[in-house]
Amino acid sequence: MSQSRKASVSRKTKETDITIEINLDGSGKSAIDTGIGFFDHMLDAFSRHSGFDLTVKAVGDLHVDGHHVVEDTGIVLGQAMADALGDKRGIARFGEARIPMDEALAEVAVDISGRSFLVMNADFYSPVIGTYSTQMTKHFFESFVSAAGINMNMKAEGDNDHHKTEALFKAFAYAMKRAAVIEGQEIKSTKGVL
Repeated sequence: MSQSRKASVSRKTKETDITIEINLDGSGKSAIDTGIGFFDHMLDAFSRHSGFDLTVKAVGDLHVDGHHVVEDTGIVLGQAMADALGDKRGIARFGEARIPMDEALAEVAVDISGRSFLVMNADFYSPVIGTYSTQMTKHFFESFVSAAGINMNMKAEGDNDHHKTEALFKAFAYAMKRAAVIEGQEIKSTKGVL
């Protein structure tokens, strides 16, 4: 592999201070600290199942709520993903996954297209999982795709919000892993750029 597919991105605002490092050709090692336990668990699952090494250090105004930390982590992760992918030469571009977790089933399809769009169909029954707001699941993925330039369609069904959310993050991991894999030398676009 000729180019390093690693990136480190930091973003500091009045609300958050976040640094993320990613290695797309890693082994799924992670060090995650956002101050939101369930969110840490989801990001760890994403790293483990994608095979991307991921370090996330996020400090923010959790005394308000977790909104800014989750949103800004999505932004920085998207920026790091875009940086690590570089010109996207040789990547598979498309990836999909169907992941069950007990009664829940999640499906995710991604296109690393350079264009951001999210469609997500998942209903949650509880306002929170631990201290993590279930409303933030969609917002995290909106922030990620917007910063990364990725088109993603997601859906989840099931009775347990923990299971649905975790299945979504794991399906996200496998879909991204499959889309980001190097399988040739060409840019997979009739335009010649992604």
